[in-house]
Amino acid sequence: MHKNSTDSPNGASAVDDPVEAFGPECLDVERELAVFLRRARASSGEMARQVHPDLEPAAYGLLVRLEDAGEQRATELAGYFGVGKATISRQLQALLQLGLVDRRPDPADRRASLVHLTPEGRRRFTRVRDARRLSYARKLAAWDRREIAELARLLHRLNSLADQEE
Repeated sequence: MHKNSTDSPNGASAVDDPVEAFGPECLDVERELAVFLRRARASSGEMARQVHPDLEPAAYGLLVRLEDAGEQRATELAGYFGVGKATISRQLQALLQLGLVDRRPDPADRRASLVHLTPEGRRRFTRVRDARRLSYARKLAAWDRREIAELARLLHRLNSLADQEE
């Protein structure tokens, strides 16, 4: 059988390949997201250190989630971030030892506990979050408000795709 020049090595035609269908823009998205994620990880590390010098960068995201959603079970946090319960437990233990979060029994199931920010954790987190928001505001100052709203909408749409894959 003669292969068409548009066939890929696995036998699918180029039009069946989503990357080919969207063209070089797909590669642009991949490249820009890679840069964005690398910078976001570095930024999370810096923000974590500002909250507490011993705070792991990944644990900073737990503080963000607890501030946004309120107290949660460790299993809910693990599901939200798409990581294992062991990973969340280790990060929560570090936050507990630093006095940034605390646990209380879950009234719906006394065998489980709910994790929440301590007053000190909330104070430290809020100080760093407010500084981060000010930094975003400065970086986006030259943007039109509609562009900022569109960026937020598209990022939300992209993040929602992760929820659909579960």
